Amino acid sequence: MEKQKLNVVWLKRDLRSQDHLPFFLAEKEESPFIALYLYEPDLMISADNSQRHWRFCYQSVIDLNQSFSKTNKKVEVMFATARDAFSYLLESYDLKKVFSYQESGTERTWLRDLKLNQLFLSKNVKWVECQRDGVQRGRKDRKDWDKHWYIHANLKIINNTFNHLRSIDDHPFHLSKDLYTKLEDTDLKIQPGGETKAWKYLKSFVQERGFSYHYNISKPEKSRKASGRISPYMAWGNLSSRQVYQYVVSSENYTFHKKAFNGMLGRLKWRCHFTQKFEMQTDYEYQCLNLAYEALEWSTNNDVLKKWKEGNTGIPMVDAAMRCLHQTGWVNFRLRAMLVSFLCHHLNHDWRKGVYHLAKLFIDYDPGIHYPQFQMQASVTGINTIRIYNPVKLGLDHDKDAVFIKKWLPELKGLDSKLVHEPWKLTGMEQLLYGFELGKQYPIPMVDIEESARQARDRLFSFKKNTTVKEYKDIILNRHTRK
Repeated sequence: MEKQKLNVVWLKRDLRSQDHLPFFLAEKEESPFIALYLYEPDLMISADNSQRHWRFCYQSVIDLNQSFSKTNKKVEVMFATARDAFSYLLESYDLKKVFSYQESGTERTWLRDLKLNQLFLSKNVKWVECQRDGVQRGRKDRKDWDKHWYIHANLKIINNTFNHLRSIDDHPFHLSKDLYTKLEDTDLKIQPGGETKAWKYLKSFVQERGFSYHYNISKPEKSRKASGRISPYMAWGNLSSRQVYQYVVSSENYTFHKKAFNGMLGRLKWRCHFTQKFEMQTDYEYQCLNLAYEALEWSTNNDVLKKWKEGNTGIPMVDAAMRCLHQTGWVNFRLRAMLVSFLCHHLNHDWRKGVYHLAKLFIDYDPGIHYPQFQMQASVTGINTIRIYNPVKLGLDHDKDAVFIKKWLPELKGLDSKLVHEPWKLTGMEQLLYGFELGKQYPIPMVDIEESARQARDRLFSFKKNTTVKEYKDIILNRHTRK
C-alpha cells in the first residue's frame, strides 16, 4: 500500500502558533503536515532539566491544542528520542520535509541533531532549519551583528494559517499515566506556560506594570511586578523577540514611558546577544570561556554547597533568593548574579557545581543565556568586570524594609527590619527580647562576608594579570565583541 505523504513541523523551543516561520513554510508547501513535540527521555533526565520545565512545555502544548481545537487538529506529542520518533514516521509515512527552528542548545541537543541530520540525508528527507530570534548559525565574529538584529526585529510579523495541518491516527509513543500525572500537576506559585498567558503578561506590562520598570527592576520584591516577566515565554518560544519588540514600540504608551520600555527592550536584545555567544561556542556549558581559569583552585566542601543549594547559608538575602527560586522559579537579574557571586566568590566553589542546580530551578532556563551569564558572574571569562556582590549591601539598597527577606524567611519575621539583614549582629539581650536564637531559628553565617570578599578579590585580580589569561582574552574579544 502506498504510504501517505507527510511533512513535519518539529516544535522545540518555539511553542507558539504565530510569527512562526517553520509553520509558514510547511503551510506554503500545500501538502499535509503534522506538528510534533517530543518528550525526549534522555533529555528529560539530563542534569540541566527539571519537571517544572517539562510541565511548562506541556501547558504550552495544551494551549496550542486549544487554539487548534476548532479545526479538530492538534500537536502530536510523543515520548521518544528524536531518532526513534522520526524512524517511526519514516517507516509509516512518505516523509518529505521537516521544518524546525535552529536550536542554540547544549552539546547534547547539538549531537542529537547531527545524528538526526545523517538519518534524514540517508532517507532523502530535506530538513529546513530556520534562524531563531536574530541568532545566526556559523558566525565567526560579531561584525554588524547589532544592525542585523534590528533588521530582524523589524521584519513583518508572520500571520500563520493551518489549512494543511493534520493529525495522525496513532503512534506507539504515548505518554505514560505517571508522566501525565506529573505534567498535569499545577503549582500556582510558578508561571504557567502557553502563548495565551504570554500575551497576557506582555500586554499587562505595556498597559501598566512596566511604567516603573527602570525604578524597580533591581528591587527583589517590586521587580516581580514591574519587570516584563516574559522571560519564561521567551525561553520556551511562546513569544518571539520580534513580536515583543514590535508590540512594545508600537504601543500607545511607548512615547510616555520610553525610558522604562527601552530598558526592557535593551534586555531583550541582550538576551539574543548572549544566545549568539553560546551559538558560536557551546563549550560555555562545561568549560571556562577563558581556558586559563581552568587552573583556579576551588573549595570541595560539599556540605557548604548543600547549604547554598537549600538556602541555609545564614546570609538572609542569599537564602531568601534561593528559597524564592525553589518555590517560584524566578528572581530578578541582580539576585541571580548575587547567587552566583556568593557561590563562586564568597564560598570559593567552582561555577560548575552550581550551574545545573540553578538551571533546574529557573523556569526561564535557556542555555544560550544561562551559561554565558553564569561564567560572567563567576568571573572566569577574563573579559568582564569582576563583580563581587555584597548580599547585605544589596539588601539594604533594594530591600531596606526587608519585605522580600521576611516573605521567604518567615523565621526572621519577628525581627525589626533594620536587624533582619545582619541577624548575627544581634546582642544576647536583643535575641532574648525578640525570642530569637541565632543558630537555632536561623543558621549562623557560613562566612564573614567582608573577609571572603577580600580573599576572592585578591585571588581573582591577581589571576586576571596572568599572561595566559590575557592571551585568551584577546582571542575571546576578537570572536565575541560586537563590531
